[in-house]
Amino acid sequence: MRPSTPDSTADDPLDDFARRPLTLNDAMRTVYVAGHGPAVIVMAEMPGISPHVARFARWVRDAGFTVYMPSLFGRDGAYPRTEEGRAIMQRACVSAEFRAFAANESSPVTQWLRALARLAHEECGGPGVGAIGMCFTGNFALSMMLESAMLAPVMCQPSLPLSDAGAIQLAPDELAAVKERLERDDLTVLAYRFEGDRFCTAQRFQAYTAALGKRFVPRVLPTSAANPTPPPFFAEVVGCAHSVVTAHLIDAEGEPTRAARDEILAFFAQRLGREGAQSTA
Repeated sequence: MRPSTPDSTADDPLDDFARRPLTLNDAMRTVYVAGHGPAVIVMAEMPGISPHVARFARWVRDAGFTVYMPSLFGRDGAYPRTEEGRAIMQRACVSAEFRAFAANESSPVTQWLRALARLAHEECGGPGVGAIGMCFTGNFALSMMLESAMLAPVMCQPSLPLSDAGAIQLAPDELAAVKERLERDDLTVLAYRFEGDRFCTAQRFQAYTAALGKRFVPRVLPTSAANPTPPPFFAEVVGCAHSVVTAHLIDAEGEPTRAARDEILAFFAQRLGREGAQSTA
């Protein structure tokens, strides 16, 4: 079967990815793997690995990287419909793995993700690993900087904690350790949001700036740059411009969301030693 196009309402079979059950820290999760080159971990937004998330993972793969895409919630490959997506989000909100409402506290699942980064580096080599988190997983890429293999963190619309629009979901001691590492190794964190996003607010970006200073590199896109016809879950449940490189991306020349995608691919290329990698057109 061929992958579905994100403009259709079909599920994506994900048949061009190897489906690997990986047990790390005594927990098994399915990880979809594809490509060659240094490793990049692509963490899906709510409500899971949608055709748009898979499209972004393929762009990363085609730019010269090995993609590791863990299944963290939802039905893998599913087109994001309203009721199914709402039910997945409700379950994740009460899950002890994510602690969606906890400020100044790290999600336990990030320990598993750090182990995945370590494994991916062992398998793929290169100078290190990149990671991108989106929405529910947005801040996970920052938490993963506690793993020494991580070199290129990208945060797209980090939305946790849901209870405090101006808080960070990272324990204070871990945040201090991440900042120290960013300074020591001269690293930066790329971050993206839409101006009118009600889940990833200006206050949240201000909190990250206060915590990380110049190591936090924010990008704020105008609401008008978002795809006006996203799938039903994003139109009816999210209800605002939100998903910068997936559901609200407009894949056309001159569009700010495509420019954001290309900047992310270039960031991975520069940090992971793939300076010759080309962005997809």
